[in-house]
Amino acid sequence: MLTHDAALEWITRWDRQQEGYLPDREERFTALIDAVEASGRPDPLVVDLGCGPGSLSARLLERLPKATVISVDADPLLLGLGVAAYPHLRFVPLDLRTPGWTESLGLDRPADVAVSTTALHWISGPDLQRVYAELATVLRPGGLLLNGDHMETDDTTPAIAHLERAVHDRETERAFAGDRPENWRQWWDAVAADPAFTELHAARTTAGADHHGSESPLLSAHVDALRAAGFTEVGTLWQRGDNRLLCAVRH
Repeated sequence: MLTHDAALEWITRWDRQQEGYLPDREERFTALIDAVEASGRPDPLVVDLGCGPGSLSARLLERLPKATVISVDADPLLLGLGVAAYPHLRFVPLDLRTPGWTESLGLDRPADVAVSTTALHWISGPDLQRVYAELATVLRPGGLLLNGDHMETDDTTPAIAHLERAVHDRETERAFAGDRPENWRQWWDAVAADPAFTELHAARTTAGADHHGSESPLLSAHVDALRAAGFTEVGTLWQRGDNRLLCAVRH
């Protein structure tokens, strides 16, 4: 049985291993939530795409208590962590790659903002185009997508892309001085060894939640797919090295 306190401890450990890849993760969260706050309503309806255990969703509601946040992910184990740790959040088990996923959101009005952090790069190019196209159908005119992720520019500006990665690597080295937190694989291995996760871990094998490398690492892939989906303005709202907060505005 996964208790509330144990779930919070595992999420704290999750956040720490994520910071090993993103030492400025909290700054990106802050910039993203600032943008949600400035989007036009004190009570925005927000959809968190690929929410994981709810790290961003929880921070959103802490800053914006009048918001409604719908947190979506395909991974039953991460969702199980979120449900146990954050009972006030609404989690929806959905694979964004399955057409019609928006019908399960239960929206009573168009969403104001869709957010995502370190998640959509797992989706391949053709699926990513379909995800953005379907997302556009449930966002209000002027609604936003805010996507924080590593996004590469090797196809358009390779020299700058090299420098962006160098900036990120140097910041990481300064932050940890060679003493990096556990990595993604180590965290998952530790979860697999905990009997509290036996059922949830087994459920992962049939949920389509496994990752097979970064499928859409290029910034251009996201920009092109968003423009094709009808987002009229697409640009970088915040950046540190190759770590970006991409913002897109629905027409």
